[in-house]
Amino acid sequence: MKKVALVTGASSGIGRACALALLKEGWHVVLVGRRADALADTLTHAGENASRGLPVAADVSDESQVQALFDQVRQGMGRLDLLFNNAGISLPGTLPGDLKGSDWRRAVDVNLHGAFYCLSHAFKQMQQQDPQGGRIINNGSISAYVPRPGSIAYTATKHAISGLTRAASLDGRPFNIAVGQIDIGNVASDMTARMAQGIAQADGSIRTEPRMDMSAVVETFMTMARLPLSANILFTTVMATQMPYVGRG
Repeated sequence: MKKVALVTGASSGIGRACALALLKEGWHVVLVGRRADALADTLTHAGENASRGLPVAADVSDESQVQALFDQVRQGMGRLDLLFNNAGISLPGTLPGDLKGSDWRRAVDVNLHGAFYCLSHAFKQMQQQDPQGGRIINNGSISAYVPRPGSIAYTATKHAISGLTRAASLDGRPFNIAVGQIDIGNVASDMTARMAQGIAQADGSIRTEPRMDMSAVVETFMTMARLPLSANILFTTVMATQMPYVGRG
């Protein structure tokens, strides 16, 4: 029986790398992102495995688009074995008193509401399909535990993702649905280029921070994805060994 995965934020960075790893290992993968051209570019890196990829342009912060996405998955794939709830945004460093309500809502809409919409639809699909069950992996963040200066919106949403993970993991038990979370530190990507140039620290200084290769994230993610549903990694952290996290601040 074919294994079907859905990866949000698959047009770049961590989502792209993990979607390609799943395709390489034989999964059928629904690749989701806002830009169809960027999803198509992801599939150009899949080589002969691209035929098992289905790109779907959708904005996860729009509940109606998520509904249409999962309708397409049911009709086209028949089942869903894995959701990687990866899509998310960060904002420029801003003090709480200077953060616009519109920017706060944008972060919450994508990082929390979008994650819930996808988890909710995946949960229902996994609950109803035969054989029942599946795995949901939420992309949290080290910020779910220790914030950076000026990151109140991002930090709050990532704390909320941890609650989403715990509650869904508990609710999934009767239906053979395993829910876990991967919390990722500095990984070399376009999003973290500023960390190699210097980023604000809790003591007010600006310092460069070490970054890890994307392969470390992919290997950790694939370890979670390969587990039988009788086992679950509830939370795991992968980080550059020398980044300022343990004892940050």
